[in-house]
Amino acid sequence: MGDESDVREQAIRRVKAKRDFRTHMVVYLVVNLALIGVWAATGAGFFWPIFVIGGWGIGLFFHGWGAHHDAKPISEDDIQREMGRGGP
Repeated sequence: MGDESDVREQAIRRVKAKRDFRTHMVVYLVVNLALIGVWAATGAGFFWPIFVIGGWGIGLFFHGWGAHHDAKPISEDDIQREMGRGGP
């Protein structure tokens, strides 16, 4: 039964990560649309919001990648291989 609760906990973490990403994406869109509105309202010269859109967008991309592409679970073979290497 312990194995089932571990699987459940992992599933809960994945669902939470995906929800957190969706929240992050909505905030990204709202803030950047507001910045574009400010840019447009102040004369629409040089498109300075691109710096925020691009920089934050990189972070958003990696957040989404982490939320939707789980790392391979650690297997017993991985553990045994690492134990065989020794260490400090």
